[in-house]
Amino acid sequence: MIDPLPELSTEQSDPRYSQIDRLPTEQIARLMNQADAAVPAAVAVVIPAISEAIDAIAARMAEGGRLFYVGAGTSGRLAVLDASECPPTFGTDPSLVQGVIAGGLDALTRSVEGAEDDAEAGAAAMKDLEVGALDSVVGVSASGRAPFVLGALAEAADRGALTVGLSCNDGAPLSAAAEHAIEVVVGPEVVTGSTRLKAGTAQKLVLNMISTIAMVKLGRTYGNKMVEMSAMNSKLAGRALRMVRDITGADHETAGAALDAAGGQTKTAVVMIQHGLDAEGARALLESHGERLSDALSG
Repeated sequence: MIDPLPELSTEQSDPRYSQIDRLPTEQIARLMNQADAAVPAAVAVVIPAISEAIDAIAARMAEGGRLFYVGAGTSGRLAVLDASECPPTFGTDPSLVQGVIAGGLDALTRSVEGAEDDAEAGAAAMKDLEVGALDSVVGVSASGRAPFVLGALAEAADRGALTVGLSCNDGAPLSAAAEHAIEVVVGPEVVTGSTRLKAGTAQKLVLNMISTIAMVKLGRTYGNKMVEMSAMNSKLAGRALRMVRDITGADHETAGAALDAAGGQTKTAVVMIQHGLDAEGARALLESHGERLSDALSG
């Protein structure tokens, strides 16, 4: 039988929005904006749980573990999006943070029927990725009961991985299946059941926190500067130049020359200027300090 999911807050119909098909565009937009404004407050309620999960994830990553996000539909697309931004932002290897979506790459741009309901496929994905004891797996599901995600988390747990469940309903099965439960309860959507709206926004905010704070904990920023970034295009080259100048106080020409010699690597250029080293010497110094720029500059 089809489960109508009557108890899920994300599936309820909010009477405030029952007549939106008869309202002027601006009024609908204001209603949506008001609904969205409630999302950060819902996230704030569970910041302690988010923080505990991040600390556990970062500890494993510091030992060489990887981070996997697993989701279906909108949740899976958000998972892949957040993971894909880590290499350009934090200079990570693409294998360090990975997004897994039910239905595979085809599901990024179109619905893959039945993929969400395949628990065995979720488990198989964890096997294929050889998830292990140092890894962390974050299951993302607005309802908190997507079989693909539950299957993945169960397999990950059996393999000794850290498991986190991110959902938007109280008492979600995903929470019971995870070592760390994060439930951001945002309530009914403007369009009933369309969890790409408030629930999707809530999930993206939490994923932003997980990836960003984990990378900060791992020393992949200097203050709030993304010093692991490589200058691979004109926009990033300009950003890298500004960072080198801001951190070192060097003039435009000195900073640019150091970046060129460093192959566009911001951290290396900073260490070169601050310690009077060539690129090879700067890289060696960074490596001896665990790639943490703050330690290399003070060491």
